[in-house]
Amino acid sequence: MDRVRARGHRRDRRRRGDVLNNVSRHLQIPNGIDGEQHRRYRGLVDTYFTAERLAEFEPTLRQICTDLIASVPRDADIDFMAAVAEPFANDVSCAFMGWPDSLRQPLRDWTEKNRRAVTARDRAAMAAVAVEFDSYIRAQLDARRDGTVDDATGRLLAERIDGEPLRDEEIVSIIRNWTVAELSTIAASAGVVAAYLARHPETQEALRRDAKVLDDATDEIQRIHSPFIASRRRTTRDTDIAGTSVTAGDWVFVVWASANRDPRAFAAPDEFRLDRDPTDNLVYGRGVHDCPGAPLARLELRVLFEEIFAATTKIELAGIDSVPARYPTGGFERIPVRLR
Repeated sequence: MDRVRARGHRRDRRRRGDVLNNVSRHLQIPNGIDGEQHRRYRGLVDTYFTAERLAEFEPTLRQICTDLIASVPRDADIDFMAAVAEPFANDVSCAFMGWPDSLRQPLRDWTEKNRRAVTARDRAAMAAVAVEFDSYIRAQLDARRDGTVDDATGRLLAERIDGEPLRDEEIVSIIRNWTVAELSTIAASAGVVAAYLARHPETQEALRRDAKVLDDATDEIQRIHSPFIASRRRTTRDTDIAGTSVTAGDWVFVVWASANRDPRAFAAPDEFRLDRDPTDNLVYGRGVHDCPGAPLARLELRVLFEEIFAATTKIELAGIDSVPARYPTGGFERIPVRLR
Protein backbone atom coordinates (compact mmCIF):
# COMPACT_ATOMS: atom_id res chain seq x y z
CA MET A 1 0.00 0.00 0.00
CA ASP A 2 2.79 2.43 0.89
CA ARG A 3 4.50 1.72 -2.42
CA VAL A 4 1.29 2.35 -4.36
CA ARG A 5 0.76 5.59 -2.43
CA ALA A 6 4.36 6.66 -3.06
CA ARG A 7 3.97 6.04 -6.82
CA GLY A 8 0.79 8.12 -6.74
CA HIS A 9 2.67 10.96 -5.06
CA ARG A 10 5.33 10.81 -7.74
CA ARG A 11 2.73 11.01 -10.53
CA ASP A 12 1.03 13.97 -8.82
CA ARG A 13 4.32 15.78 -8.36
CA ARG A 14 5.32 15.24 -11.98
CA ARG A 15 2.00 16.83 -12.94
CA ARG A 16 3.27 19.99 -11.31
CA GLY A 17 6.67 19.66 -12.94
CA ASP A 18 8.54 18.77 -9.77
CA VAL A 19 12.18 17.72 -9.90
CA LEU A 20 12.58 14.98 -7.29
CA ASN A 21 15.59 14.19 -5.16
CA ASN A 22 16.15 10.92 -3.40
CA VAL A 23 15.24 11.78 0.18
CA SER A 24 12.53 9.19 0.67
CA ARG A 25 9.97 7.14 -1.22
CA HIS A 26 7.36 9.13 0.72
CA LEU A 27 6.24 12.64 -0.15
CA GLN A 28 8.45 15.22 1.61
CA ILE A 29 7.83 18.92 1.06
CA PRO A 30 9.92 20.97 0.54
CA ASN A 31 13.09 18.93 1.16
CA GLY A 32 12.15 16.12 -1.25
CA ILE A 33 11.91 18.34 -4.33
CA ASP A 34 14.35 20.53 -6.23
CA GLY A 35 14.53 23.22 -8.85
CA GLU A 36 11.78 25.73 -9.58
CA GLN A 37 9.10 23.71 -7.82
CA HIS A 38 11.20 23.59 -4.68
CA ARG A 39 11.51 27.36 -4.80
CA ARG A 40 7.73 27.71 -5.05
CA TYR A 41 6.96 25.39 -2.16
CA ARG A 42 9.80 26.79 -0.08
CA GLY A 43 8.60 30.32 -0.79
CA LEU A 44 5.20 29.35 0.58
CA VAL A 45 6.64 27.62 3.65
CA ASP A 46 8.93 30.54 4.46
CA THR A 47 5.94 32.89 4.85
CA TYR A 48 5.05 31.01 8.04
CA PHE A 49 8.39 31.89 9.65
CA THR A 50 8.70 35.60 8.87
CA ALA A 51 9.73 38.08 11.53
CA GLU A 52 6.18 39.45 11.59
CA ARG A 53 4.55 36.06 12.18
CA LEU A 54 7.07 35.11 14.83
CA ALA A 55 6.51 38.44 16.60
CA GLU A 56 2.79 37.63 16.69
CA PHE A 57 3.54 34.20 18.16
CA GLU A 58 6.10 35.33 20.75
CA PRO A 59 3.64 36.35 23.51
CA THR A 60 1.99 32.93 23.34
CA LEU A 61 5.38 31.24 23.35
CA ARG A 62 6.54 33.29 26.33
CA GLN A 63 3.41 32.47 28.34
CA ILE A 64 3.92 28.75 27.67
CA CYS A 65 7.49 29.03 28.96
CA THR A 66 6.51 31.09 32.00
CA ASP A 67 3.79 28.64 33.03
CA LEU A 68 5.99 25.60 32.42
CA ILE A 69 8.94 26.90 34.44
CA ALA A 70 6.62 27.93 37.28
CA SER A 71 5.39 24.33 37.49
CA VAL A 72 8.88 22.84 37.89
CA PRO A 73 9.97 22.33 41.53
CA ARG A 74 12.97 24.24 42.85
CA ASP A 75 15.93 22.72 44.68
CA ALA A 76 14.83 19.20 43.74
CA ASP A 77 16.32 16.68 41.35
CA ILE A 78 14.41 16.65 38.08
CA ASP A 79 14.95 15.19 34.63
CA PHE A 80 15.16 18.27 32.42
CA MET A 81 14.02 16.30 29.38
CA ALA A 82 10.83 14.98 30.99
CA ALA A 83 10.05 18.03 33.12
CA VAL A 84 10.92 20.84 30.71
CA ALA A 85 12.25 20.03 27.22
CA GLU A 86 9.64 17.52 26.08
CA PRO A 87 6.52 19.30 27.39
CA PHE A 88 7.96 22.57 26.07
CA ALA A 89 8.34 21.19 22.54
CA ASN A 90 4.90 19.58 22.69
CA ASP A 91 3.04 22.63 23.98
CA VAL A 92 4.77 25.04 21.60
CA SER A 93 4.13 22.83 18.59
CA CYS A 94 0.41 22.60 19.36
CA ALA A 95 0.22 26.34 19.96
CA PHE A 96 2.05 27.24 16.74
CA MET A 97 -0.23 25.00 14.66
CA GLY A 98 -3.37 26.09 16.55
CA TRP A 99 -4.11 22.59 17.78
CA PRO A 100 -6.29 21.95 20.88
CA ASP A 101 -4.95 21.16 24.31
CA SER A 102 -6.64 17.76 24.08
CA LEU A 103 -4.04 16.73 21.50
CA ARG A 104 -1.04 17.42 23.75
CA GLN A 105 -1.00 14.13 25.66
CA PRO A 106 -1.57 11.97 22.57
CA LEU A 107 1.35 13.76 20.93
CA ARG A 108 3.53 13.20 24.01
CA ASP A 109 2.68 9.50 23.82
CA TRP A 110 3.30 9.49 20.07
CA THR A 111 6.71 11.13 20.49
CA GLU A 112 7.81 8.36 22.84
CA LYS A 113 6.55 5.64 20.50
CA ASN A 114 8.33 7.29 17.60
CA ARG A 115 11.56 7.57 19.57
CA ARG A 116 11.47 3.87 20.47
CA ALA A 117 10.72 2.85 16.88
CA VAL A 118 13.50 4.99 15.40
CA THR A 119 16.04 3.89 17.99
CA ALA A 120 15.20 0.22 17.39
CA ARG A 121 15.10 0.84 13.61
CA ASP A 122 11.83 -1.08 13.62
CA ARG A 123 10.39 -0.34 10.17
CA ALA A 124 6.98 -1.78 10.96
CA ALA A 125 6.70 0.33 14.10
CA MET A 126 7.94 3.43 12.27
CA ALA A 127 5.31 2.90 9.58
CA ALA A 128 2.61 2.52 12.21
CA VAL A 129 3.54 5.69 14.08
CA ALA A 130 3.73 7.58 10.77
CA VAL A 131 0.17 6.55 9.94
CA GLU A 132 -0.95 7.51 13.44
CA PHE A 133 0.63 10.95 13.18
CA ASP A 134 -0.89 11.59 9.77
CA SER A 135 -4.31 10.76 11.22
CA TYR A 136 -3.88 13.53 13.81
CA ILE A 137 -3.05 16.03 11.09
CA ARG A 138 -5.96 14.99 8.86
CA ALA A 139 -8.38 15.32 11.78
CA GLN A 140 -7.18 18.88 12.33
CA LEU A 141 -7.59 19.64 8.62
CA ASP A 142 -11.13 18.26 8.66
CA ALA A 143 -11.97 20.53 11.59
CA ARG A 144 -10.96 23.58 9.52
CA ARG A 145 -12.44 22.90 6.09
CA ASP A 146 -15.22 25.45 6.59
CA GLY A 147 -12.58 28.20 6.58
CA THR A 148 -13.59 29.70 9.92
CA VAL A 149 -10.42 28.84 11.86
CA ASP A 150 -7.54 31.27 11.30
CA ASP A 151 -4.42 29.48 12.43
CA ALA A 152 -1.37 27.98 10.71
CA THR A 153 -3.20 24.72 9.96
CA GLY A 154 -6.26 26.50 8.59
CA ARG A 155 -4.22 28.89 6.48
CA LEU A 156 -2.49 25.99 4.72
CA LEU A 157 -5.88 24.87 3.42
CA ALA A 158 -6.21 28.19 1.63
CA GLU A 159 -2.74 28.20 0.04
CA ARG A 160 -2.16 27.83 -3.68
CA ILE A 161 0.73 26.54 -5.79
CA ASP A 162 0.55 27.29 -9.51
CA GLY A 163 -3.01 28.49 -8.90
CA GLU A 164 -4.09 25.14 -7.48
CA PRO A 165 -4.98 24.44 -3.83
CA LEU A 166 -2.60 22.21 -1.93
CA ARG A 167 -3.70 18.61 -1.82
CA ASP A 168 -4.23 17.06 1.59
CA GLU A 169 -1.15 14.86 1.21
CA GLU A 170 0.94 17.94 0.48
CA ILE A 171 -0.37 19.74 3.56
CA VAL A 172 0.19 16.64 5.68
CA SER A 173 3.77 16.44 4.41
CA ILE A 174 4.43 20.11 5.21
CA ILE A 175 2.91 19.88 8.70
CA ARG A 176 4.71 16.59 9.39
CA ASN A 177 8.00 18.29 8.50
CA TRP A 178 7.26 21.13 10.92
CA THR A 179 5.83 19.24 13.86
CA VAL A 180 7.98 16.11 13.96
CA ALA A 181 11.04 18.37 13.98
CA GLU A 182 9.42 20.43 16.73
CA LEU A 183 8.48 17.48 18.91
CA SER A 184 11.85 15.74 18.72
CA THR A 185 14.64 18.05 17.60
CA ILE A 186 13.58 21.13 19.58
CA ALA A 187 13.26 19.03 22.73
CA ALA A 188 16.74 17.65 22.05
CA SER A 189 18.06 21.17 21.41
CA ALA A 190 16.66 22.50 24.68
CA GLY A 191 18.23 19.59 26.52
CA VAL A 192 21.61 20.10 24.86
CA VAL A 193 21.66 23.78 25.86
CA ALA A 194 20.54 23.09 29.44
CA ALA A 195 23.13 20.35 29.91
CA TYR A 196 25.90 22.57 28.59
CA LEU A 197 24.95 25.48 30.84
CA ALA A 198 24.74 23.19 33.87
CA ARG A 199 28.21 21.81 33.09
CA HIS A 200 29.72 25.24 32.35
CA PRO A 201 28.52 27.61 35.07
CA GLU A 202 30.81 30.40 33.84
CA THR A 203 29.03 30.40 30.46
CA GLN A 204 25.67 30.23 32.19
CA GLU A 205 26.52 33.24 34.35
CA ALA A 206 27.73 35.22 31.35
CA LEU A 207 24.48 34.56 29.49
CA ARG A 208 22.40 35.43 32.54
CA ARG A 209 24.16 38.79 32.57
CA ASP A 210 23.76 39.32 28.82
CA ALA A 211 20.87 37.32 27.39
CA LYS A 212 20.96 39.38 24.19
CA VAL A 213 23.49 36.93 22.77
CA LEU A 214 21.34 33.86 23.42
CA ASP A 215 20.65 33.24 19.72
CA ASP A 216 24.37 33.06 18.95
CA ALA A 217 25.04 31.11 22.14
CA THR A 218 22.44 28.40 21.48
CA ASP A 219 23.76 28.00 17.94
CA GLU A 220 27.31 27.60 19.24
CA ILE A 221 26.29 25.14 21.95
CA GLN A 222 24.46 23.02 19.38
CA ARG A 223 27.53 23.17 17.15
CA ILE A 224 29.54 21.62 19.98
CA HIS A 225 26.91 19.02 20.86
CA SER A 226 24.59 18.46 17.94
CA PRO A 227 20.95 17.55 18.61
CA PHE A 228 20.72 16.29 15.03
CA ILE A 229 23.36 13.79 14.01
CA ALA A 230 23.10 13.14 10.29
CA SER A 231 21.06 13.20 7.10
CA ARG A 232 21.19 10.58 4.39
CA ARG A 233 20.51 10.70 0.68
CA ARG A 234 20.68 8.18 -2.15
CA THR A 235 22.59 9.53 -5.13
CA THR A 236 20.71 9.93 -8.41
CA ARG A 237 23.81 9.82 -10.65
CA ASP A 238 27.50 9.00 -10.58
CA THR A 239 29.48 11.84 -9.04
CA ASP A 240 32.63 12.74 -7.15
CA ILE A 241 32.63 14.13 -3.61
CA ALA A 242 35.93 15.54 -2.39
CA GLY A 243 37.89 13.03 -4.47
CA THR A 244 35.68 10.05 -3.61
CA SER A 245 33.76 8.43 -6.45
CA VAL A 246 30.10 7.77 -5.69
CA THR A 247 27.92 5.58 -7.89
CA ALA A 248 24.27 6.30 -8.65
CA GLY A 249 22.12 4.62 -6.03
CA ASP A 250 24.73 4.76 -3.24
CA TRP A 251 23.77 6.01 0.20
CA VAL A 252 25.57 9.19 1.28
CA PHE A 253 25.48 10.29 4.91
CA VAL A 254 25.98 13.94 5.79
CA VAL A 255 27.18 13.81 9.40
CA TRP A 256 26.39 17.27 10.72
CA ALA A 257 27.74 16.47 14.18
CA SER A 258 31.18 15.73 12.71
CA ALA A 259 31.22 18.62 10.23
CA ASN A 260 30.40 21.09 12.99
CA ARG A 261 33.49 20.00 14.91
CA ASP A 262 35.88 19.87 11.98
CA PRO A 263 39.09 21.64 13.11
CA ARG A 264 39.67 22.77 9.53
CA ALA A 265 36.57 24.95 9.85
CA PHE A 266 36.49 25.61 13.61
CA ALA A 267 39.66 26.45 15.51
CA ALA A 268 39.57 24.74 18.93
CA PRO A 269 36.23 23.06 18.09
CA ASP A 270 35.57 21.99 21.70
CA GLU A 271 35.60 25.60 22.89
CA PHE A 272 32.50 27.75 23.27
CA ARG A 273 33.20 30.94 21.33
CA LEU A 274 30.90 33.69 20.12
CA ASP A 275 33.40 35.19 17.69
CA ARG A 276 33.06 32.45 15.06
CA ASP A 277 31.63 33.09 11.61
CA PRO A 278 27.96 32.06 12.02
CA THR A 279 27.74 30.99 8.37
CA ASP A 280 30.14 28.12 9.14
CA ASN A 281 27.71 26.59 11.62
CA LEU A 282 25.67 23.77 10.06
CA VAL A 283 23.25 23.17 12.93
CA TYR A 284 20.34 24.28 10.73
CA GLY A 285 21.79 22.94 7.49
CA ARG A 286 23.14 24.78 4.48
CA GLY A 287 21.93 25.79 1.04
CA VAL A 288 18.47 25.70 -0.49
CA HIS A 289 17.40 22.86 1.79
CA ASP A 290 18.42 24.53 5.05
CA CYS A 291 15.88 24.38 7.88
CA PRO A 292 12.95 26.70 7.10
CA GLY A 293 11.97 26.70 10.78
CA ALA A 294 15.36 27.94 12.00
CA PRO A 295 14.01 31.42 12.92
CA LEU A 296 11.29 29.79 15.04
CA ALA A 297 13.75 27.36 16.65
CA ARG A 298 16.07 30.21 17.67
CA LEU A 299 13.15 32.19 19.06
CA GLU A 300 11.91 29.21 21.05
CA LEU A 301 15.29 28.49 22.61
CA ARG A 302 15.91 32.16 23.37
CA VAL A 303 12.54 32.69 25.05
CA LEU A 304 12.75 29.41 26.98
CA PHE A 305 16.11 30.28 28.52
CA GLU A 306 15.18 33.91 29.07
CA GLU A 307 12.26 32.67 31.15
CA ILE A 308 14.40 30.08 32.95
CA PHE A 309 16.96 32.77 33.79
CA ALA A 310 14.22 35.14 34.99
CA ALA A 311 12.70 32.54 37.31
CA THR A 312 15.87 30.90 38.69
CA THR A 313 19.36 31.74 39.85
CA LYS A 314 21.09 28.57 38.66
CA ILE A 315 20.77 25.43 36.56
CA GLU A 316 23.03 22.81 38.08
CA LEU A 317 23.66 19.15 37.51
CA ALA A 318 22.13 16.69 39.96
CA GLY A 319 24.02 13.69 41.26
CA ILE A 320 22.96 11.13 38.65
CA ASP A 321 24.77 11.05 35.32
CA SER A 322 22.99 12.21 32.19
CA VAL A 323 21.99 9.55 29.68
CA PRO A 324 22.84 10.37 26.04
CA ALA A 325 20.34 9.62 23.32
CA ARG A 326 21.07 6.66 21.09
CA TYR A 327 21.84 7.02 17.41
CA PRO A 328 20.25 8.15 15.14
CA THR A 329 18.87 10.74 17.55
CA GLY A 330 21.11 13.29 19.26
CA GLY A 331 21.08 15.04 22.60
CA PHE A 332 20.01 13.21 25.76
CA GLU A 333 17.40 10.78 26.99
CA ARG A 334 17.77 12.08 30.56
CA ILE A 335 19.45 15.12 32.13
CA PRO A 336 19.20 15.22 35.94
CA VAL A 337 19.41 18.85 37.09
CA ARG A 338 18.24 21.18 39.85
CA LEU A 339 16.76 24.60 39.26
CA ARG A 340 17.73 26.97 42.07
